Amino acid sequence: MAVYTKINNIELRQFLSQYDIGELVAFAEIAEGVENSNFLVQTTKGPFILTLYEKRVDPDDLPFFLQLLTHLSKQDVSCPIPVRKRDGKILNQLNQRPAAIVTFLDGTSPKATTHIHCEAVGVSMAKMHSAGKHFKMQRENSLSIKQWRPLLNSCDLLNRPIYLKLYNELNEELNWLEANWPYDLPKGIIHADLFPDNIFFLNGNLSGVIDFYFACTDFLSYDLAISINAWCFEADETFSTEKSKTMVHAYQSQRSLSSDEITCFPVLMRGSAIRFLLTRLYDWLNHPPDAFVKPKDPMSYLKKLHFHQKVQSPKEYGFVI
Repeated sequence: MAVYTKINNIELRQFLSQYDIGELVAFAEIAEGVENSNFLVQTTKGPFILTLYEKRVDPDDLPFFLQLLTHLSKQDVSCPIPVRKRDGKILNQLNQRPAAIVTFLDGTSPKATTHIHCEAVGVSMAKMHSAGKHFKMQRENSLSIKQWRPLLNSCDLLNRPIYLKLYNELNEELNWLEANWPYDLPKGIIHADLFPDNIFFLNGNLSGVIDFYFACTDFLSYDLAISINAWCFEADETFSTEKSKTMVHAYQSQRSLSSDEITCFPVLMRGSAIRFLLTRLYDWLNHPPDAFVKPKDPMSYLKKLHFHQKVQSPKEYGFVI
């Protein structure tokens, strides 16, 4: 269960009195998610989502995240809409935690990815990138290439003999990425975490995108690379060229990638693989025994990285050159 801060009926009723969203009917903890405490809140005016932001979220970033949701919703992107208090403010506090209420999105995350899902994600991502073009706020990607080496060092693999081989391999990969990482590709607002559990589908159609708490200003094509890593590998870790091709073509039906973006794409795929490998590795090695959330296996992304290291051309991801 991914609920770190508990609440009770009395606390929640007092909290909701600051909003014009009806009276509390019921609420329930939401088990999904790993960063924050989330609750489904049912009021007399409908369902809402309450989020308490935990210690891993920088409170200074919250205005960016919440204003971005407001902006995207006005651009017809299906995402949660922050609910303002009666005084007009979005950000609040509950039980010594920053908190916010957003609208409820109907739908469920797919348990297994299909070409239909990949097509919908590609289209939605490109539309989201276009919708973010005029968003005035910016946020540096706190988990981009400058942070990968410090993240590797924080895993302390050199003092864990069984991980020495892994350290050498990841250190060598970081050397390569630092020498080959692009610095002049088109930038904009990206989601940076478009995994299947952050996409809802309803009756076969994409109904919403959630969890924008890694959103930032970075290469637009890097968002596509993250998504291909998340959606286009099968359960046995084999890469589906057809799913990748579907997502690439769907994305480019809304936004054409430049020749530089396409040329650099294999590098971005390796970078996005090591980003999630490192964060999952850190969580795996620093997992408290009494923690609610089971950490995800980092070795899945090591296998993905091994695949990308053998790629010779963007054509292998479905690009037409």
